[in-house]
Amino acid sequence: MKFTRYIGILLAFIAAGVWTVPAQAELVKNEKAQDLILKGDAKCTGCHDEGDEPIPSMLELHPSVLSIGKTKHGTQADGRTPTCVNCHGESEKHLNHKGKDKPPLPDRVFTKHGQSPASIRNEACISCHQGGNRIHWQSSAHASGDVACNSCHNVHAKKDKVRDKATQSEVCFTCHKEQRSQINKPSHHPVPEGKMACSSCHNVHGDNPKQMVRGSVNETCYTCHMEKRGPFVHNHQPVSEDCGICHNPHGTTTPNLLKTRPPFLCQECHASSGHPQQAAGLPTARTTSTSLMGTVGRGCLNCHTNIHGGNSTVNSATAGRFRR
Repeated sequence: MKFTRYIGILLAFIAAGVWTVPAQAELVKNEKAQDLILKGDAKCTGCHDEGDEPIPSMLELHPSVLSIGKTKHGTQADGRTPTCVNCHGESEKHLNHKGKDKPPLPDRVFTKHGQSPASIRNEACISCHQGGNRIHWQSSAHASGDVACNSCHNVHAKKDKVRDKATQSEVCFTCHKEQRSQINKPSHHPVPEGKMACSSCHNVHGDNPKQMVRGSVNETCYTCHMEKRGPFVHNHQPVSEDCGICHNPHGTTTPNLLKTRPPFLCQECHASSGHPQQAAGLPTARTTSTSLMGTVGRGCLNCHTNIHGGNSTVNSATAGRFRR
């Protein structure tokens, strides 16, 4: 009797299991997929999750898709936070693909494998980030050169290197190799030291000449070097026109970022024949002749100390020659 009763109970459990398993499966099937990071990301994170994280050596270039939750683009409390489809498009063919073969690419692809044209990728970013200092992006030198936003920015990474003053130059120097060489010369702005960044002087999203943060080179330089602004009673015309005529702001082997040392720099405009008894070459032996004074030591700056502009009001023929 006991054996028969146990058999009956076992059969009852089996029967119950046969009917409850399909019911549970139907419940799971009908349950709405949960978003992981962004609103409505379930359609993407159902396949693309932390399992997409690449090998550690590539993590900096291609972080896990879920890393976006650690960035500004993953701030759920901000109503401006985008969704996956805002950047990558609805991608219906990619989403609805069935079969073992490789699915079609999303509408916008930002990785190197099959990435979309720069103009298509930029549309996603500009749809939100068009204002401010990016208002003229479409006519900028970078946009004209088919540079995409993700060529410099990595929106899925917790730390975007181009937005950090200490690491920004690394990103810029991947293309601007000449400037990388110049910035490592003895006389340079403190970019390698992390006190300045390329964006301290340049607006890479702007369309003005040389993509400066101000309207011109001089106005940008004057934001730090205000004592050179003037106005002066006697203006040195090259100074008023463009600081870059005499200085290379990225770096040189000559002090004060000069392209070459005086008097040779000065003689690019001022012929030696126009200076009274001023020789153009270096002395070949020891000498005390004042006719060679401009070619040794500090050169022309031995006498012309206020080279950026002078305020002398002395009634003299030499008052406008930028002397002390």
